[in-house]
Amino acid sequence: MPGIKVDAGKGPLVNSPGDEITYGLDGLETRLEHYKSLGARFAKWRDVFHISDTLPSFQAIKSNAEVLARYAAVCQAMGIVPIVEPEVLIDGNHTIDRAAEVSEDVLLEVFKALHRHHVNLEFMVLKPSMVTPGKGAGKATPEQVAEATLSVFRRVVPAAVPGIVFLSGGQTPEESTANLNALNNMGYHPWELSFSYGRALQEPAQKAWAGKLANAEKAQAAMKKRARLNGLARSGLYTPDMESEA
Repeated sequence: MPGIKVDAGKGPLVNSPGDEITYGLDGLETRLEHYKSLGARFAKWRDVFHISDTLPSFQAIKSNAEVLARYAAVCQAMGIVPIVEPEVLIDGNHTIDRAAEVSEDVLLEVFKALHRHHVNLEFMVLKPSMVTPGKGAGKATPEQVAEATLSVFRRVVPAAVPGIVFLSGGQTPEESTANLNALNNMGYHPWELSFSYGRALQEPAQKAWAGKLANAEKAQAAMKKRARLNGLARSGLYTPDMESEA
């Protein structure tokens, strides 16, 4: 089932140094009508939130939440399922506690905006970041990531949302798989917890391919393995020793 990314990229948020806003609402309805005629049945829109001691500002959180909600409302009006992607970036030296604080603030504001715009939560998909420390702050265990992520999501993500598909957001392929597995092994959840990885799925295949047609089968095998392991993590059945299997 085909879908399409419909935002027009991001840029600086005026009067909010260090924050960004996503563009693309102008003409969205017309573009969606065209995409639907070509067979698209879902769309994706990504907003990003930088973390520091002072970022993101409330202005950035509220402005981006409003944009995401307006996009989702237009999608549903056109018969397109919206994937709502508020990405809290992994860049920085912040702790996992700071990431949890920002993630909760962002998601709370996003769902307030979705409610204001009468978005039907049963017919959308949430694509958020997992709650992790910043890249410069060291690693957290899968169990720590799962506990921090679920603690936030249970507070602010309504049970009406049918599915949460996590972005990998700079995690390694192995980290993103192990963290997804831990999430699915930690208690009952009202939502389906799955994955919508880009780099974490493609990276092993790209390394195996190395730009050479002769490596095509190796690249396909690498992609198949990564997809299979994430599929197992989707059900909490992944174990790290599977990484060494063919």
